[in-house]
Amino acid sequence: MQIQDTITALATASGAGAIAIIRVSGENSIAIVNSIFKAKSGKRLIDQDSHTLHLGNIYDNQRIIDEVLVSLFKGTRSYTGEPTVEISCHGSPYIQQEILQLLLRKGCRAAKAGEFTLRAFINGKMDLSQAEAVADLIASDNAGAHQIAMQQMRGGFSAEIAGLRQELLDFASLIELELDFSEEDVEFANREHFQQLITKITRVLKRLIDSFATGNVIKNGIPVAIVGEPNVGKSTLLNVLLNEERAIVSEIAGTTRDTIEDELSIGGIGFRFIDTAGIRETVDVIEGLGIKKTFEKIGQAQVVLYLINAEKFKKQAEPFKVEIEKIKNQFPGKSLVIVANKIDFLSKKEQEKIKNELGILVKNNEKSAALLISAKTGAGVDGLKEQLLQFINTGALRNNETLVTNSRHYDALLKALEEIEKIQEGINAGLTGDLLAIDIREALYHFGEITGQVTNDELLGNIFANFCIGK
Repeated sequence: MQIQDTITALATASGAGAIAIIRVSGENSIAIVNSIFKAKSGKRLIDQDSHTLHLGNIYDNQRIIDEVLVSLFKGTRSYTGEPTVEISCHGSPYIQQEILQLLLRKGCRAAKAGEFTLRAFINGKMDLSQAEAVADLIASDNAGAHQIAMQQMRGGFSAEIAGLRQELLDFASLIELELDFSEEDVEFANREHFQQLITKITRVLKRLIDSFATGNVIKNGIPVAIVGEPNVGKSTLLNVLLNEERAIVSEIAGTTRDTIEDELSIGGIGFRFIDTAGIRETVDVIEGLGIKKTFEKIGQAQVVLYLINAEKFKKQAEPFKVEIEKIKNQFPGKSLVIVANKIDFLSKKEQEKIKNELGILVKNNEKSAALLISAKTGAGVDGLKEQLLQFINTGALRNNETLVTNSRHYDALLKALEEIEKIQEGINAGLTGDLLAIDIREALYHFGEITGQVTNDELLGNIFANFCIGK
């Protein structure tokens, strides 16, 4: 990693806009920008205080490229922890490229993806989990994902892990000290306190591991498959949920031959709705492939919306009940919402009767629900949205608890728990300090993987390659 270079990149989105920001970071950043910038005040950048703004022009020899505003960050008082300059110029792509090319000619190097944040990590401005949260924050597209990323970037998760690691490290030091006095048979590490610590660490790790199921889906969006027989109103429901004509609606059965996906935020939580091909017996090869894909999407979904035609259910309910039981048995881990559609063709009395019958099918099952709607008129759709939210454990989010969303962190937590359980087994078996120390070191290693106290170039390369250039 060439961290001694002075790097530059566009920090705002590429393309035309009102303004653009070009970031320059490295030991020579202020001197390089000073060589192409002339302040209106006549003062030199290198003589100015940190955290000051300066209006002036960028020059290429005698040619003025643009009038800009320069932000100055000296010493370690910057995002990257090294001298940094940010040039706010007009948002013309031509101007952006002219300034970037000029900086490259003056000695800068084009920054790689995530290199500014990588330098912030290397220079101790944030730990590795906080750095990863920066990318999550940029990618967040709903309130839930944003809240989790902010909580992690502010160090909530890091502080919890660092605290556990330090307590374990303190005990590890005492046990290692015992090894130096093995012939004297002394005990520096109080075994009762050590047992209490292991119990505490086990409890916290299990809570964090369990939180991944909720955190991951909130971060990536909860996949919801809309399934049912052809022409039951699946595409109409998708259009109503999204409030746009996203799917083709037709009276002809089997119109949807492939899956259609789109996202919607409900109560600050992202949901990915998947409109699937209608389930029925068919000799049409293309439609058959669509139906096969429907079952694949049900397998990938967390919630299944099973639409039925309320009019048909009123006349003959048994085939629907058989199909519902088949889906429940085939996908037992899924949250299932049975949605009786087209209730606008039924009387209130008929609606109540269907509601009672469907209620029996989902009775005493907290992962199932039954609702009546009209996708055509929108009746009952708000109730459907509320039901979807009830399937998601948002309590931890509301209480601002730590939620694990990163699969790398999840894997490290699992490995750390495995080592902690080995330590517990060793304590129970009365193992000597030298044997306990082996498993303690392994647990400390996995804790360090999360925050970046243990790392390598390959790991950092994989993490920061997913960042955008300029961040």
